[in-house]
Amino acid sequence: MRRWLAVLVAATTSLVLIALLIPLALLVRTAAESAAVDRASAEAESVAVAVGALGAAAPDAGAPGTGPADLETLRLTVERAAHPATVFLGDGRVVGAPAPRSAAVELASRGRSVTAAVPGGREILVAVAGAPGGTAVVRVFLGDGELARGVTRVQAGLSVLGLVLVGLGILVADRLARAVIRPISSLAKVSHRLAAGDMTARTVPGGPPEVHAVGLALNHLAGRITGLLAEERENAADLSHRLRTPLTGLRLEAESLSDPDEAARIEARVDALERAVTAVITEARRRTRERQECDAVAVARDRVAFWSVLAEDQGRTVELDLAPGPIPVAVAADELAACVDALLGNVFAHTGEGVSLGVRLAPAPGGAVLTVTDAGPGFGTTAPLERGESGAGSTGLGLDIARRTAESSGGAVTLGASPEGGASVSLFLAAPRPAQARPCAKPRPVV
Repeated sequence: MRRWLAVLVAATTSLVLIALLIPLALLVRTAAESAAVDRASAEAESVAVAVGALGAAAPDAGAPGTGPADLETLRLTVERAAHPATVFLGDGRVVGAPAPRSAAVELASRGRSVTAAVPGGREILVAVAGAPGGTAVVRVFLGDGELARGVTRVQAGLSVLGLVLVGLGILVADRLARAVIRPISSLAKVSHRLAAGDMTARTVPGGPPEVHAVGLALNHLAGRITGLLAEERENAADLSHRLRTPLTGLRLEAESLSDPDEAARIEARVDALERAVTAVITEARRRTRERQECDAVAVARDRVAFWSVLAEDQGRTVELDLAPGPIPVAVAADELAACVDALLGNVFAHTGEGVSLGVRLAPAPGGAVLTVTDAGPGFGTTAPLERGESGAGSTGLGLDIARRTAESSGGAVTLGASPEGGASVSLFLAAPRPAQARPCAKPRPVV
């Protein structure tokens, strides 16, 4: 923006200066030529006076000429002129600098003073009536250099003045642009921080009134978004808190069972569910989420070991292919564990008993790729990545959890078909940046 404003001001200033300086330069040239012609005309008039004195000194009006002394006096007068001067007497004699008898001289010999342009300059012609032998003509020659004396210097000064004015205009435009760009850049930085999840980001309104108003509006929007998120968190926490009552009832029912083994199993499930609800409450009340990292190999191995017990009961074959660890990814251990649980839970929920499944984790440029496959019916013609959409009658939240987990690290989710013809879900998990490196706790088992 600063560059465009500078170009705009430079173009505008240049057009204005051109419109002013070109006529001014022409006017200076015309004035210089006019001053030079006036000086030459004054010299020609001075010589004409001397020529007229020759006529007055003649014995009578019909005298054919003058004596040698009079001609010498006229010659000295002509030589003292600042410019080359020539006197064409009526009897054909020429006094002064040699010069051709041009058509303009012939016109002046008829009694008319003229100024004529000739090659290399201009000649000033003054007719002197009553000179010996008839009308005499005084010629003063002005060269092109005399006509343009001082014009180049003045035009150079005008050019320098124009460049200085253009530079000052660009400097002022740059100062004004900074006053506008700084608050706009601050607005852009705050918007990026808000987009990254920093709800505390605010800008200091400044600059022109319009930009100031935009800053106020952005701060108001950020405050409104913060309030809505806080309200949503509280609603989620309240909803999760309400689940504690039926969980308590379920625990009491489990304790009343006559079979101790069955009661212990149900209580373990209730404990796992209660921990999951507690995690939801804690996460919902967390105002800011710090980006963490964890070892994807350790988390995947732990969660596959947890689900292998159920897979063995259902006669499923679990193929585990994990690259040698550690492979750090920019996801908290709890979040990655919940993601793996959601994907494996989908396999158990939407495929029949005995259907094999596979979990593969491999490093990739910039992160790692986690792939969960099965030998079931697959996705068919649909790819249910939208929250709440499912082609199997479920809530449709499993794949959405996987998508949000991958995107939170800077990665993405890809759906496809497995080599066995079933479903394949691949998550690219980005590696943490150096500033993100933090220790993370061991993931809690979640059913």
